[in-house]
Amino acid sequence: MNEYYQKLLENNKVWVESQLAIDKDFFKDLAKGQNPQLLWIGCSDSRVPANEIVGAKPGEVFVHRNIANMVVHSDMNMLSVLDYAVNVLKVKHVIVCGHYGCGGIKAAMGNQSIGIIDNWIRHIKDVYRLHHAHLDSIEDETTRFNTFVELNVKEQVFDLAKTSIVQGAWSNGQDLTLHGWVYGLNSGFVTDLEVNISSEKDLDDVYQLKF
Repeated sequence: MNEYYQKLLENNKVWVESQLAIDKDFFKDLAKGQNPQLLWIGCSDSRVPANEIVGAKPGEVFVHRNIANMVVHSDMNMLSVLDYAVNVLKVKHVIVCGHYGCGGIKAAMGNQSIGIIDNWIRHIKDVYRLHHAHLDSIEDETTRFNTFVELNVKEQVFDLAKTSIVQGAWSNGQDLTLHGWVYGLNSGFVTDLEVNISSEKDLDDVYQLKF
């Protein structure tokens, strides 16, 4: 059997043993159900582990990940996760977390065709189009790149607020707040972008749904 694959299986056994050494009922308790207060919408990048970043244990964070942490209104995968998190698990917080150095964001700044992912990156390009005047005015490429990462997160938070799922929860008086973060790969710290939305009143009138 492939050495790398075999190592994965061995690592699992070590992890189980380490958890049981701390708490012999760890897995029995975990199997009883989950009650997370947080839904994390992050990038698929392997360097951005949701639980570890916030010091959360298994069962404390409900997670959805895709290329460049996008909230696409027609993405049934994302919407299904969001619906379950909000309406069944009753999470109180949703964090959209991007990260500096994101390959999806970098690809959206150029014109090189990559493959089928081009269709996904087009959604990111739409964010660039919304902010092109500001982004194009930034001469330093790294600064422009980082700014685009931040603007993309902010737009995804607003796109979350526009969904009928989130607005329906607010209409029912549910305690739910949306947040935007960016993670620094080279530091481990997150930056709160201070885009915190807990009401449809933060949206333009055209996006406010009537229930």
